[in-house]
Amino acid sequence: MPVTAAVRERCRALLPIGEDLRYVFPARSPGAPGVAAFLIVVTDRSITVLAGNPAERPEPASVWAVHPRRTRLGPIEFAGGPSIELGGMVFRVDEEYVAVVGAADAEAFSPGDLPRDPLPDL
Repeated sequence: MPVTAAVRERCRALLPIGEDLRYVFPARSPGAPGVAAFLIVVTDRSITVLAGNPAERPEPASVWAVHPRRTRLGPIEFAGGPSIELGGMVFRVDEEYVAVVGAADAEAFSPGDLPRDPLPDL
């Protein structure tokens, strides 16, 4: 299920002013003592990991880490479920967000591979 507009606005409030939000997807980081909830936010300038409230996933609570936009999210590992490594941490993502990870990487590293916008005037 896509991240709601309300959650996207709460994410935007934690970002520096002027950053253009491109992609948002929830992720989990398994580890002791449990599973932590995060939102990965890709903007035109950065990839920001927002710590979430595990009881109310996905609810952004604070900035966990910031990476340069030229940081690659993939490749996606599929053993044990889809996961990415970012900043030395492993994040599990739901299968429905695998395409989002691919699109974010394509936008930064091979924009010619993206389909043209069918409605550029909207």
